[in-house]
Amino acid sequence: MCCTGGRLAVLERGGAGVEVHQLPAGSDGARKPKCIKLGKKMKIHSMDQGAEHMLILSSDGKPFEYNYSIEHARFQCILQEKIIIQITCGDYHSLALSKGGELFAWGENLHGQLGVGRGIASTPTPQMVEHLYGVPLAQVSAGGAHSVALSMSGNVYSWGGNDFGQLGLGHTDDADFPSRIEALDGQHVEFLACGASHTALLTKGGLVLTFGDGRCGQLGHNSTQNELRPRLVTELVGKRVTQMACGREHTLAYVSDLGKVFAFGSGTEGQLGNGGTHNQLIPRPMKLPSNEELKFESRTSEKELIMIAGGNQSILLWMEKENSYVNLRRKIPTLNEGTVKRWLADVGTKQWQNTKREIREIFSSPACLTGSFLRERITGGRTSVHLDLNTARTALSELARKDCITNTITACLRENLLKALPCHSPHREAVEVFFLLPECPVMHDDNNWESLVVPFAEAVGKMSDPSSGVLEEYWASLGESAFIRLVQMFKRAIVAQLRCWTKSAESNCHIKALLELLKKLHRVNQTKCHLPESIFTVNELTDYLDFHEDAYRRSFWKVSSDTSVDIQYPVIFSHFPFIFNILSKIKLLYADSLLKIQQKKIRAYMPLAGILGQEGSELALPPTLNLLVRRGHLIEDVFSHLSRYENEDLRRELLVSFSGEIGYDFGGVRAEFFHCLFEELTQPEYGLFTYPEDASCMWFPARPKFENKSYFFFGILCGLSLFNCNVANIPFPLALFKKLLDQEPSLEDLKELSPVLGQSLQTLLDYEDDDFGKIFHVHFNMHWDKDSVDLIPHGSDVIVDQSNKREYISKYVDYIFNISVKEVYEEFQRGFYRVCDKEIIEFFHPEELKDVIIGNTDYDWETFEKNARYEHGYDNSHPTIVMFWKALHKLTLEEKKKFLVFLTGTDRIQVRGLKNMKITFCCPENMNEKDPIRAQTCFSVLYLPKYSTMERVEEALQVAISNHRGFG
Repeated sequence: MCCTGGRLAVLERGGAGVEVHQLPAGSDGARKPKCIKLGKKMKIHSMDQGAEHMLILSSDGKPFEYNYSIEHARFQCILQEKIIIQITCGDYHSLALSKGGELFAWGENLHGQLGVGRGIASTPTPQMVEHLYGVPLAQVSAGGAHSVALSMSGNVYSWGGNDFGQLGLGHTDDADFPSRIEALDGQHVEFLACGASHTALLTKGGLVLTFGDGRCGQLGHNSTQNELRPRLVTELVGKRVTQMACGREHTLAYVSDLGKVFAFGSGTEGQLGNGGTHNQLIPRPMKLPSNEELKFESRTSEKELIMIAGGNQSILLWMEKENSYVNLRRKIPTLNEGTVKRWLADVGTKQWQNTKREIREIFSSPACLTGSFLRERITGGRTSVHLDLNTARTALSELARKDCITNTITACLRENLLKALPCHSPHREAVEVFFLLPECPVMHDDNNWESLVVPFAEAVGKMSDPSSGVLEEYWASLGESAFIRLVQMFKRAIVAQLRCWTKSAESNCHIKALLELLKKLHRVNQTKCHLPESIFTVNELTDYLDFHEDAYRRSFWKVSSDTSVDIQYPVIFSHFPFIFNILSKIKLLYADSLLKIQQKKIRAYMPLAGILGQEGSELALPPTLNLLVRRGHLIEDVFSHLSRYENEDLRRELLVSFSGEIGYDFGGVRAEFFHCLFEELTQPEYGLFTYPEDASCMWFPARPKFENKSYFFFGILCGLSLFNCNVANIPFPLALFKKLLDQEPSLEDLKELSPVLGQSLQTLLDYEDDDFGKIFHVHFNMHWDKDSVDLIPHGSDVIVDQSNKREYISKYVDYIFNISVKEVYEEFQRGFYRVCDKEIIEFFHPEELKDVIIGNTDYDWETFEKNARYEHGYDNSHPTIVMFWKALHKLTLEEKKKFLVFLTGTDRIQVRGLKNMKITFCCPENMNEKDPIRAQTCFSVLYLPKYSTMERVEEALQVAISNHRGFG
């Protein structure tokens, strides 16, 4: 049954039709009811009515609307393409919940009761309530001009008219869109009902909360005051209410344990069942005509009570429990442990088609999928994540055991769910489907990167800022393995996209969406998770991105068609540097150098300066930087050259020649040049740098004996070495490379520079006892580089204690790395960036920059041998080759390092190490056993005569390492 002020509608047993009785029926009750039927074959499941309309829902989920104000009205079928499971009517608006979890609203919208904004005053056409899309709803209810929805996790959303506070939001402003009632964070609401201007909620624990219009006492608080937020009906506490209903201005509550119905609110028409017509401000049990309390023996009875509260009526139906209309509220389909077992068992049976339909229903709907894995809500606690992800992982992994289930799920995600994700929902419950999808094994299948992972990434990219914030907050809460698994899912998709890269607009969109999502994850990791940066590295990029080819193409195109000669580096590198490993960064760095060199050469050979719009003076510059130096006066000659080039563009190819030896040459001579030069400049005896402890790193002196320009030149030389793809032994600590990247050095860096001092300061930091001052007796001053310095004004008089020791250590570190060396370091940095492009250098981490500038000594001689190449009659089994390797492995480490200098010009190894260095053996026909070993250092080619004895091989090898420097 359902009632309004003027009508009583009664659904016939079996759902064949509806009888509508006009109210009041008259003293003789003779007014004949109107009988309405859908059709011979259609049965009615449920119904509701407003002031002038009725909604009925057929057993197969089709809603029909009947308008009382239209003469000869007929039922109109609406939402024909949807299966509806719940309907409810306000005075002049209607709500319908679909099986897929979508909520539709239509009718009058003067107060925003449709939840779709105020763009329309009213509409006869159902509109989806977009704001609740994706929220797994359990129930909807409509009041006079307001609407309320209950989610499966117990959250309540309200919208529409709010002049009495019936939305429970703490104010009396109408709401055009659904808002969650935050005051209910501590309660799990299980049922709700709306009166004309008040709302009642029933919790899982049997408590009743009411809010809104209280003029007639319908809120049950022994008051006629309105309530703007949900308030507990204290009179019912301890009675465990199991059912509730709201009339227009009265409320009913059933306590099954007592078998009593409590009523409160307006009683003007006797609707409270108390024998009178007065209002009741607190709940009181209904009474029989004999003035005894009405009681239902529900514990032992096989009947169930159904309460209907109309406009000014109350109806109690005492029905058989097995009657199908006792529980009319249908729910959206969800997945549980039993469903998983049944689905797995149904594969290959006659039930499979029905099971397949169920899979499609759940995995095509964000609300159904999210509603399948809700965690139990704890009363009294705030819920941040509504999902039980452990249960979800188990269930989804179980389903993945059957290929036909996996294929169906994949198709549902691809064709339906991923196209309809709630990207703009303001509600956390809707956004949680984004938490759930990566738990589906099909998302991690390499075959689904384009059809599933890319659309997912694109959907995340469309999310509103608040929704995106919720998602990132969830990511930050993941455990290490789950977070890494998520990152790997997108990395695999990026690699797959690179493998089929076509440079089309579609490929660009795909890669951009994936990279942007990885960028979000990287930001979360930086701020919250702090896992190693290496988990984001896509090592395959080193092979797929050819920066050298790009450099050549861009240089010719740019210079010949545009006055600008600035390189437009790949956007992918500029915006997503965290995905590149150090080898990729080195490739870009060297490609940048190559490009600048190419530009210089093109300019130098352009016949007309006007083509470039450049002044003749720049065109007059040679395309290379040529240095002729003497071995015995290396530093003097180099500094003299740099003085002449001080104000010129140094980003040119460096050609070096040692006086009296072979002419200008590339790789080998240049490598030896830097090796020898830095070896002299960094000697403690030379005095350009200070060494705080024996065998420690070097640092800039606090009291330099050289002028600042020397440090400027040293910076230029470090930049030239890097720009020209060399590595050199420059024993700086990591602190230098941090400073080059605008990062602050720390106590850990001081431990590297001065281990004894660093450990002493660590001891101060670790000591926590109260006698700190007495034990250490340290003041705010320090001794460094033969100077005593106060770290604060009058620091020698200020003692260090537990309260200020961190400040002391911080100032100590700051003085050594920053304050004491400010001028000379700034000159070094200025020189370094005169050659190197800071925008490129900033792609590196400090540790990577250190490795690429100074190389390493990670010698792997066995791999060095395995990588060797043989030409001109040599192979790895040739007797001379066998003897050579045997002789090399017998050398000491220092002798082997000298051999590397002989072969390559330096004993420093680039980041790729000996594992990637390839020595090539040749034996020209004009060489004989009396000839020495020779090397072509540019290409690591060793000219090895075919020696016949081990003694001759060892002798020739000793001659080579004893004369490992010099060309000619």
